[in-house]
Amino acid sequence: MNKKINWIFLILSVLASCKGQNQIEEPKNNIQTESDLKDKAILIKTDTLRYSNAPNNITRTIIQDKIGNIWFATFEGVFKYDGTSFTNVTKDVSKSRFFSVLEDSKGNLWFGSIGSGVYRYDGKYFQNFTTDDGLINNEIVCIYEDKAGNIWLGANGGLSIYNGNFFQNYMITGDTIVEDKTGKVVPNLQRPTNEVNSIIEDKMGKFWLGTKGNTFIYDGKSFVTVSESGKSFTNVRWIIEDKKGNIWLGGNNGLWYYNGITFNNVTKDFIGYIYEDRKGNIWTSSQKISGWALSYCKAMPIVEGVKRTATDIKTGEGMFFGITEDSTGNIWSGTLNGVCRYDGSKLEYFRK
Repeated sequence: MNKKINWIFLILSVLASCKGQNQIEEPKNNIQTESDLKDKAILIKTDTLRYSNAPNNITRTIIQDKIGNIWFATFEGVFKYDGTSFTNVTKDVSKSRFFSVLEDSKGNLWFGSIGSGVYRYDGKYFQNFTTDDGLINNEIVCIYEDKAGNIWLGANGGLSIYNGNFFQNYMITGDTIVEDKTGKVVPNLQRPTNEVNSIIEDKMGKFWLGTKGNTFIYDGKSFVTVSESGKSFTNVRWIIEDKKGNIWLGGNNGLWYYNGITFNNVTKDFIGYIYEDRKGNIWTSSQKISGWALSYCKAMPIVEGVKRTATDIKTGEGMFFGITEDSTGNIWSGTLNGVCRYDGSKLEYFRK
């Protein structure tokens, strides 16, 4: 009898021991080690927020207006987000895809479309400008307002500058840009062709223009090609001037900054968009081997010979597009399927 009891205790002990070992050795699939991460990517939680009217297609450009509304230029139209809901403000105006949005110094909003020219919206009424009104082309990729209040419209095949009364047009011809005084327009073409992707005016009053061909500096008289070590910057998708006066270029050649003397490379990855937040961090959307990434370079003094590095917030997406910071410090970005928002700890996707 005692032997039988001893065998029972022995079997129970072995079973308990095996059960404990199985619990300890069970793989924890939800834990990633540093070796699993690429390019210093940050592990963050992602949430999906459901909105009945949220954009659900490619979102190219995002801005926040003076009263806090956020505007999105998308392939479904131009959307406004008032902090509570989304409204497609162009659904009854145009069925075209929209690439760009700008709020000018007078509070008007400008929407650049692909095929229908540009729309100016005063909050109540729309005014449409096309080639019939003197616009160089009806495919508007980017919009910029200079210090004098002129509206620059980067188009397929060239550039239009609107002074409030008429358009002054410039055409991409070969490897340069020339003014056209004949009133000729560029025929509406099937994209992609050579187009003006980005325009800024620097602190010296010179204009930088990134095109699918060369990158140019315009001093009001002539366009000069921008190059580094004899090599032109081509297919530059976005240009900004940061708070310190450095010029940032992003495109086929990667991410570069110009300190007024030399060009310096940060990454060789293809860059789609560049944005500086209030703290001076430089945000980018880029294409890496592992997929598209939303990243930032931490604000720091630019020191010759000290290489800046980018930290990835999210990788592996189909694409990231335009970036902006809202008044509360959230970072918004466009995606292939609408928009997302990063609050410093998690990424939220807005979906229908």
